[in-house]
Amino acid sequence: MPVLFAVLGLIAVFLAVVIIRTLMFKPKEKVMKNFIAEEFDRDKAVANLQKLIRCKTVSGYVKEEEDDAEFEKLIDMLPELYPNVFKTCEFRKLPDRGLLFRWKGQKTGDPAVLMAHYDVVPVEEENWEKPPFEAVIENGVLWGRGALDTKVTFNGILTGADHLISEGFVPENDIYFAFSGGEEVNGPGAIRIVDWFEEHHITPSMVVDEGGAVVEDVFPGVTKPCGLVGIAEKGMMNLKYEVASAGGHASAPAPHTPVGVLSAACRKVEDHPFKSHLTKPVAEMFDTLGRESTFVYRMIFANLWCFGGVLDMLCKRSGGELNALMRTTVAFTQMQGSKAPNVIPPSASMVSNIRINPADSMESVKNYIAKQIDNPDITLSVDSGMEPSRISSTDCAGWDRVVNAVEGTWPGCIVAPYLMVQCSDSRHYGRISDKVYRFSAMDMTAEERHTIHGNNERIRLETVGKATEFFIRIMRQC
Repeated sequence: MPVLFAVLGLIAVFLAVVIIRTLMFKPKEKVMKNFIAEEFDRDKAVANLQKLIRCKTVSGYVKEEEDDAEFEKLIDMLPELYPNVFKTCEFRKLPDRGLLFRWKGQKTGDPAVLMAHYDVVPVEEENWEKPPFEAVIENGVLWGRGALDTKVTFNGILTGADHLISEGFVPENDIYFAFSGGEEVNGPGAIRIVDWFEEHHITPSMVVDEGGAVVEDVFPGVTKPCGLVGIAEKGMMNLKYEVASAGGHASAPAPHTPVGVLSAACRKVEDHPFKSHLTKPVAEMFDTLGRESTFVYRMIFANLWCFGGVLDMLCKRSGGELNALMRTTVAFTQMQGSKAPNVIPPSASMVSNIRINPADSMESVKNYIAKQIDNPDITLSVDSGMEPSRISSTDCAGWDRVVNAVEGTWPGCIVAPYLMVQCSDSRHYGRISDKVYRFSAMDMTAEERHTIHGNNERIRLETVGKATEFFIRIMRQC
């Protein structure tokens, strides 16, 4: 009996600790802020974006497939669209379609950098409901490639600055507008801009680029809109798997053909996911949004010391965005074998696209996969890749500016850090700043998010105005 009472006592203590921690895990008190309304010409913001969309700035991995005239057309129209910016700001064109503006502040310390890219991905015009480069407006919606990714923020930055200059506003510190024309193909334009900053010994106090957005129904048990701001992004690696054989006729195959060997390797990797890691961006996201969740989820996120395994199991089973936040993910995307259906290929290959958790590295990922495959006949080689980005601070003035701008533009929104699973130009800024924030200044539905890089990309007109408003609020704080 004493042993039983002791066990019951330990269970009671355990439950008490869990429940007390859950009850204490509630939203943090917020300082009430009074945000003034921002009045500007929202119709002009829409008209400017229309003109940008009509430039077919499609980037490609093969240079000959690009239309340089369309890129120059966009650049040449900027002085007409944003006249005050060109009257006030220094402007320089850098190699590889880099565009850099400097809006001189009252002093030169602690400069801010606002980023976007003006190239877009290709389209399959026959699958669009509206022409992708005519910028059609219908029922309060503007259709066009780049409307969301990212000509809306390119336009929001410059339209916002143009408006503030017309009011006579001068920022306290320098503000740089940095735009690249090759982000969609991992072009070097952003690298050239960062090189320029390094050469001129400029350390940004804040960098804002595309990334998260104001979204709903993305976190378990949270019903309020969430403004997700990326403070880091996962690395990326395309890993190639190759196996050779003597080939031959398919009528007399060996026990395992090259394609079969690769298929077995694929299954082994998929059946053994990478270990989960609670990195700083994800831990801060859980700490912020978990407090806003329902009781059961609050209990999990308040007590990850004992429920971490439960969360890991849920992530593995469900896959998707929550799982991608927790671990390095592997998606097999390509496989190549014989050119004829009745010929065993002399070699076969497949490729996996890997998104690397900040706790891992390209080398550790490759080693882990080699260990899981455990087949010396399969050769692994890295086609391309990049390490995870530097993790940015959330305890600084730069972060506070972003939070203030989000809360002022979308009242009632919960702002939280997160780990961005895609790649962006902002990763290059990690070598000069630990205050790089990834936020696409929009509130987007799941349907709208799915049109990015897809068919029928479009944006609500009110969203165009909100994007401009966000950047106005950011610049007023710089």
